[in-house]
Amino acid sequence: MLRVENSRIDRVKKKRRRKWLFRILTMCLILFIGIGSYFGLQVWGALAKGHDESQGKSKLRDQEVEIKKDPFAILLIGSDQLTVKEEQEAWRPDVLMVAAINPKTNSIKLVSIPRDTYTKIANTNGHKDKINSAAYWGKEKGINPVTNTRETVENLLGIPIDYYAKINFRGFMDVVNTLGGVDVNNKFYFKTTSFNSRVMRFPEGPQHLNGEQALAYVRMRKKDPEGDKGRNRRQQEVVQQLTDKIISFEGITKFSELTEAVGRNFSYNFKVTEIPALQAVYNKSKGNLETITVKTHPDKRNGIWYEILSEEEKQRIRDILQKQMEWKPKDQNQETDQTEEDDSSGEGN
Repeated sequence: MLRVENSRIDRVKKKRRRKWLFRILTMCLILFIGIGSYFGLQVWGALAKGHDESQGKSKLRDQEVEIKKDPFAILLIGSDQLTVKEEQEAWRPDVLMVAAINPKTNSIKLVSIPRDTYTKIANTNGHKDKINSAAYWGKEKGINPVTNTRETVENLLGIPIDYYAKINFRGFMDVVNTLGGVDVNNKFYFKTTSFNSRVMRFPEGPQHLNGEQALAYVRMRKKDPEGDKGRNRRQQEVVQQLTDKIISFEGITKFSELTEAVGRNFSYNFKVTEIPALQAVYNKSKGNLETITVKTHPDKRNGIWYEILSEEEKQRIRDILQKQMEWKPKDQNQETDQTEEDDSSGEGN
């Protein structure tokens, strides 16, 4: 009898443990879904502010790409303005990067275009200038500045630009400040001027930077003996640290501030509903990312210094990107920089 009673008590205890386990798991699930929904709504709301409906598919495409099936290219633009209001007046791309992503091979080719690259500017009847003047010339010609920048890059690289994402310097500084600054190890002493016209000195060695200082630190290039290469190294140093902070617990606790900062200063043309697919493809491909270095040389034209891209080097870059995107240009008559004369008085510095 005692044995039967003990057996009944054990069953009751096990049943109670299962109930409590179920309740705990249910609470965790509700909490997880709740937090995920909260963050999801914030991300959705922040990103929705920057959606640019004016930028549809590339003119080089007959139909839109499917992110999980078709190779595609994203143009990443760093605007040189501090506020959205300033960008409405005039802005130039301080950073131009193209990511060619192939979901079939799970690979990414990343190309940084020097901002002073001498090239034909779209919608100007063959006028040649620094590529970072494409937005300016778009505004001058009554063309959306992003459209003109996008088409100029397409003409230079010989591939369609399917998507773009643009962030201004205020967004960068806000992210740095929200995350409590960044720590860098400067290779040599230099001084430069910030956007607020403050002289900033960067001693050699470790130091902690706020948003304004970090922006000045990653932008300086004229006093760097390595030029753009040195600037790219400093950018990678800061961006890597920001990425680590964002995915840390510290970043999660400041998620609301981060999304608001990005939402105010970020624009793009992909659909918000495409973000999960974009994220999935990126996660599969980021382990197979190759950075392609564009080799240029400085030269003076009409009293202005430019970075010159030779025909051989341009074709090399095009071949790599066209193969990555499985793209065959319909027009095989590609531009040549050797036969055009600069018809500008020098705008584009």
